[in-house]
Amino acid sequence: MRTAAILALIPGLACAQVERGTRNANFQPAFENQTRAPALPPTSVSVSTFADGLANPWGIAALPDGTFLVTERSGTLRRIAADGSLSDPIGGVPAVDAQQQGGLLDVAIAPDFATSNVIYLTYAKSVDGGTVTAAARAVLNGDTLTDVLDIFVQDPPADTYAHYGSRVVPTPDGKVFITTGEHFTEANRKLAQDVDTTYGKTIRLNADGTVPEDNPFVGRDGVDSIWSYGHRNVQGATLGPDGTLWTMEHGPAGGDELNHPQAGKNYGWPVISYGVNYNGSPVGSGAAAQDGMEQPVYYWDPVIAPGGMAFYNGDYADWQGCLLIAGLNPGSLTRLELEGERVTGEERLLQDVGRVRDVEVLADGDLLILIDSDPGQVLRVSLGS
Repeated sequence: MRTAAILALIPGLACAQVERGTRNANFQPAFENQTRAPALPPTSVSVSTFADGLANPWGIAALPDGTFLVTERSGTLRRIAADGSLSDPIGGVPAVDAQQQGGLLDVAIAPDFATSNVIYLTYAKSVDGGTVTAAARAVLNGDTLTDVLDIFVQDPPADTYAHYGSRVVPTPDGKVFITTGEHFTEANRKLAQDVDTTYGKTIRLNADGTVPEDNPFVGRDGVDSIWSYGHRNVQGATLGPDGTLWTMEHGPAGGDELNHPQAGKNYGWPVISYGVNYNGSPVGSGAAAQDGMEQPVYYWDPVIAPGGMAFYNGDYADWQGCLLIAGLNPGSLTRLELEGERVTGEERLLQDVGRVRDVEVLADGDLLILIDSDPGQVLRVSLGS
């Protein structure tokens, strides 16, 4: 097993900022520490290879027996044993549309997995007219999925293979959050503001795919499954310590956002943004704020290109309650310290390991992170080493 130490070189920088690079836009934040919060004291970590030989791993979920499920974007679901060895592909996985950003994406286990063996997958699905984000529920029986059922299929079909969003987050009360993207093009992005479609939304369903009666658009104009809207491409999602949903979405050039989505609220895309288009032109209104649209809890300019995320609940005292966010570009793991809904500090770690797609907090306080490449890896990160 290969091991490398990443050590703190410059202690005592709590009043400085994380080195981020040149801004793409010149917007002023709406409140203190909405961006470029003070740098946290650096953490010493050690990194080792836990598993390798994967093809673009995208999502990971810990099982009660100490093994892990991991998705490969090409369409394969595998189990990783406690010693890091990979299983053969698990059977019964739905057919995926593995083009460009599409494929087999997230995986999560039901809160009652120990008795139900239920898991959830998100994936790009080919349908008549194009491609969509879909979420499936299935039962894991050994090395095969059975009782596979799509509980969500995005509508209408898209003509581009980008911005699928695609995290799935089961909740202890029997609900499931699913995140989507707006499929990138100028015509498609406008649908993030359209509550008659599921582009650029967070979705909330019952575990069987039915719609909860307390969803915000039940009995109102709009799609009943929508929880919040006005999102660009939500590729990070997790439950906070109080059981509520937090999300991370990709901005364009600048404007990656951390949000705490509330029922029925509009998060602005593509009318407002803290970024600009890739050609440097303004997004939408050219403003970063507008009445009736929510502000992000935090934003980045330039971007970190977020992947998965998790709140730290392990044994390392200095990280208790912190939010960990995978980053693809330039590649990193970001740690945010929060007080309520405000960020008070930021640390950037693992800036030399590649594209970090997802992060899992282990029972012993270590982390597993996915490196999205082909071949890809799962790295084990120990804190305070």
